[in-house]
Amino acid sequence: MLNFPRLVRNRLDPPRKDGRRLTVRSLIVLVAALFAAGTTAVLFVQPAASHGTSIAQPSRHYSCWERWGSDFQNPAMEQEDPMCWEAWQNDPNAMWNWNGLYREQVGGNHQGVIPDNQLCSGGQTGGTRYAPLDDPGPWKTTKVDANFTFTNWDQANHGADYYRIYVTKQGYNAQTDALDWADLELVEETEKILPGVGRPPASGGGTLVDIPVSAPGRSGHHVVYMIWQASHFDQSFYSCSDVWFGEGQPDPTITPDEPSPTGDDPTSEDPTTEEPTTGGPAGIECTATATVNDWGSGAGVNVTVTNTGTQAIHNWMLHWTWPRSGTTVSSIWNAEHSTMGGMEMAEPASWNKEIAVGGSVQFGFNVSGTIGSTPQFDCFPS
Repeated sequence: MLNFPRLVRNRLDPPRKDGRRLTVRSLIVLVAALFAAGTTAVLFVQPAASHGTSIAQPSRHYSCWERWGSDFQNPAMEQEDPMCWEAWQNDPNAMWNWNGLYREQVGGNHQGVIPDNQLCSGGQTGGTRYAPLDDPGPWKTTKVDANFTFTNWDQANHGADYYRIYVTKQGYNAQTDALDWADLELVEETEKILPGVGRPPASGGGTLVDIPVSAPGRSGHHVVYMIWQASHFDQSFYSCSDVWFGEGQPDPTITPDEPSPTGDDPTSEDPTTEEPTTGGPAGIECTATATVNDWGSGAGVNVTVTNTGTQAIHNWMLHWTWPRSGTTVSSIWNAEHSTMGGMEMAEPASWNKEIAVGGSVQFGFNVSGTIGSTPQFDCFPS
């Protein structure tokens, strides 16, 4: 467990000068690249990791994925887990994109950008995708003591300028009251955490960051609210986790399947010999190949994304950076292109996001400028 100096406060973080609002879709995953000039090259994209969220105590969207991701068509969800059912009916990507609830360029002004009643959805980042996460109700809870450990999964080793962990005040009613800033008490704030500082998950890559939390004087259903300010650039992740303090916890409750360290297992393989993983939930994996037609001042790239796992893929994302400056995507078909800082990203169109086990989908794009050598490519499914 990491030992962070604790800055316990009984107030919320002070508002700062407004930064620009810019909602970024959650994605992270492949694309293509380059090699010889004037010839066609076949390039293999290695699977890798994405963004992340709180997993212990699990965020609302990660918790829904854990329980229903492999059984999402089960009609029992409506009765057994109505809050997850509501989120699923509103937008399945609230579940599939459990690691993508973030905003860009908030500028530290979290209270100015995220309005009351929209804290859990990050101010409805991604439109209405995560909106049901703001609804109060019988969310499944995890039992905690007054002192507990909060764990965030930093899948892409972004690091953190800080984590701020809030817990709702005693008297807050999570069943009927949508979360407001005034409902929260800041109980923990970390200093800067360098990328990779923490412990390794059993699978999926990235780092698990453990944060000790003390929240005495509470009983019953409460919400733990996280602000994770990533350190690679101005990107802010948010999550709501439902916990239960004390006795009388309703049934059934969550027993989170937290990714565990691999280094203490004497039977585990040497990590240098392990096959790379995508960072997605168990059985959800993808790879990508690309053919490149380079004509000197530009190139055409055709990409094939293949489901190499044991479960169907419901969404995917590609992520890469150009090895040379001045390279840009001039046009794209059968996918959508976006950038985030120096990162290039591609996500599917509505008709090619689903990939059956062993199946594949294609898209392509044209590039202006010299491609140069092959960049590192990531493929992330959900």
